[in-house]
Amino acid sequence: MNYQNNMHPMTSVDRFPPRRIRFLCFLLLLAGSIGAAYPGLAQIPVHHAFHLRQSTWEETDVARENLLEVIEAACAVMSAQQDSSGAIIDPYLQREHQYSTPYFAFAVGVLLDAGVGSDLKEAGIMAMEHSTLNFSKGTKSIPDEHGEFFISPLTHALDSYKNHIPEQQYEEWKRRMETPLRAVLQNFDGRINNWRTYAMKGEWSRAKKGLAEKSYATEFIEKAWNQYSQRIRIVNDRWNLYQDWSSDPQSLAVEAVGRGNLIGLAMEGYDGPSSAEILTAVKNGTHTSLFMQAPDGQAPPNGRTDNHIFNDVLYQLAFETMAEEAWKQGNARLAGQYRRAANLAFKSILRWQRSDTPWKGSFFITKNHFEPGDRIGYQPASQWGNYTGAIVQHLAEAYLTRQSDIPEVPSPAEIGGYAFETDDRFGAFFANAAGFQVMVNLRGASVPKYGLSWTPLGAVRLIREGWDGRLGPADGEHDLKRGNTFDLITSSGDRVDRYRPQSGVSFGPEWMERGHWVRLADLPANYQGEAEVHFVHPLLVRFTIHYSYVTGRGGPFFSQEFILTPTLLVTRLKSAQNIPFGLTVPLLENDGRPLLTQITDDMAFTGYSDRGDRQYFIGLNEDLRIDTTARSIQSTYGWLKPLRFETNETSTDLLVYPKKPGELDATALRQGFRWTENGFETPLGRVGAFHYIGDKLAGGKGKSMDLDGDGTAEVVFDKPCLFILQLEQGIVQAVETDREVVLQYGGKSFQLSGYRPLQIN
Repeated sequence: MNYQNNMHPMTSVDRFPPRRIRFLCFLLLLAGSIGAAYPGLAQIPVHHAFHLRQSTWEETDVARENLLEVIEAACAVMSAQQDSSGAIIDPYLQREHQYSTPYFAFAVGVLLDAGVGSDLKEAGIMAMEHSTLNFSKGTKSIPDEHGEFFISPLTHALDSYKNHIPEQQYEEWKRRMETPLRAVLQNFDGRINNWRTYAMKGEWSRAKKGLAEKSYATEFIEKAWNQYSQRIRIVNDRWNLYQDWSSDPQSLAVEAVGRGNLIGLAMEGYDGPSSAEILTAVKNGTHTSLFMQAPDGQAPPNGRTDNHIFNDVLYQLAFETMAEEAWKQGNARLAGQYRRAANLAFKSILRWQRSDTPWKGSFFITKNHFEPGDRIGYQPASQWGNYTGAIVQHLAEAYLTRQSDIPEVPSPAEIGGYAFETDDRFGAFFANAAGFQVMVNLRGASVPKYGLSWTPLGAVRLIREGWDGRLGPADGEHDLKRGNTFDLITSSGDRVDRYRPQSGVSFGPEWMERGHWVRLADLPANYQGEAEVHFVHPLLVRFTIHYSYVTGRGGPFFSQEFILTPTLLVTRLKSAQNIPFGLTVPLLENDGRPLLTQITDDMAFTGYSDRGDRQYFIGLNEDLRIDTTARSIQSTYGWLKPLRFETNETSTDLLVYPKKPGELDATALRQGFRWTENGFETPLGRVGAFHYIGDKLAGGKGKSMDLDGDGTAEVVFDKPCLFILQLEQGIVQAVETDREVVLQYGGKSFQLSGYRPLQIN
């Protein structure tokens, strides 16, 4: 197992020291720098702004009215859970839970304002009556003492119902909404994490409506910002992401909650002393999140409430808000990127909209198709009522925010050309080439949260643009409840007991220790990752993740090299020690419905149907074994089968192929794979140290390129540059470079300016 010498060239390229990546970020495809758009706080350096990409890109065709359709369908299901008092009763808890009723009331109000949902009017009025009455009685009468969550939706919903109720009732609701903040906030001087941002946003909404004193609201917000830690949670973060400080590493899921509320505060025109700083921070942070969004529209995982449906809706709302802001400022390209990202997020959630009676139109809570009562991937606060309410609430806010007709522009997650690391407190690394994203957790959660470690160490996302990212590999939570069993319903309706071991799983190293195999995800307290970036280009990203122990426990050292291209990923895992090791591959086999899976001698795949997307994991070693003896592990997405690819060669080499329908067969891809001096060749393209040549796109770094492999360069520049070529049957159709150069092609000379595509044919 990994003993023979069988080296292939993968790393003879430019390098940046591992720690330096914490201060560098390569983002190659933006029009202009973030600093120019959002001066002020820490900003991701933007080095390049290429435009050329594959011509197959299509608009999402998401209309504003589509949001209303989804809101109305989900609200109809919620209304069926309403009792005679107007409360929305959680069907699993059998009681009203948290903020489900005011969120429902707000969403129905938005529908009524839009001229739809008339059959929900009485339910909305009852919900408003019930929630405003509870609010007026103070925290002990508010479900689960979640008063801060009531303020904004009820305040904004008032005028939606004004023309649908008697004036006396409207005035009574307004009076109720004047209840002092101290009366409705449980633990007024506590709850200083993201919960405090709900009160900040809500109190400013009340002040604008005349339901609270503006001076008091400003004082409360300024104290929360400057004294109750809200400022340092986001301003001190390297990229202005919101740190909730409720887990270690920080939760990227909860991050969008705190930042989202601060966006709402800023966009409602908060004008207190800290308003400029708040606005700059949320703009910077939201721009950063463009690069963390998966190309299939999903928000990043990690931390409690990760992989919940409402995470994607929070991203959608933030992107809609920033799209309108950028459009207002005259930055059409940035506005188009935000609009595109918002639409991708919206389309993402539709995969988990239910079609079964009586739940048709509502959503699963987490990203799977298990019965919600089984609580797969839930935290204690995850319930049907509150998180269904969160979906319709934030979708309704997104609908109201979306006012302008903004043309879509490909989002950074679709374009790629970047590699960066978050703040250490989040400990995540993102890389993207032409819309193929890799996300790696450089730290795992070693301190339990609700009995689970929500963030496994290792790679947790390999997602390609235009492809279903559920196919993974997904992350497996590290379960601290040893020996649990779980009932799994098979496609035939049989109930099977599945053992839930005390273990985690991620795409990373696995090794023999004291006679048994140990997975990287099992040792979050002992190991961490370091990212080393070698080369970044819109069509090619090369980097290495180094895994080493950080405690006195000791253990082997691993380096996992990645070559990321538009269509596939090649990875090589090596160890400095002469020990048996392999590469763990989590294979999604059931997400509440069985997937189509297959494991052969040299590859494994998973997919949702014979004609749908598939994720292939293809072994590249001549001497290869795939071990399938490990028990399946439950993740938020579903059941993951941990496979171990192992070999007697010095490195474990793997090709990851997210295959779309109609693309090259995986067997033909494997048969056509060949290592070269500085990379590899496949029927889909050629990769060198600094270049990629595919069917439709080619590019790299240098002065020339041999497109047909005959030893003669067809494309020659007068000086070194970064460049992209758009191809059709091997003929250059367009070219773009990062600087002013002269191109020699086809016996002609062409003068090029930086980041200005030139049509050749």
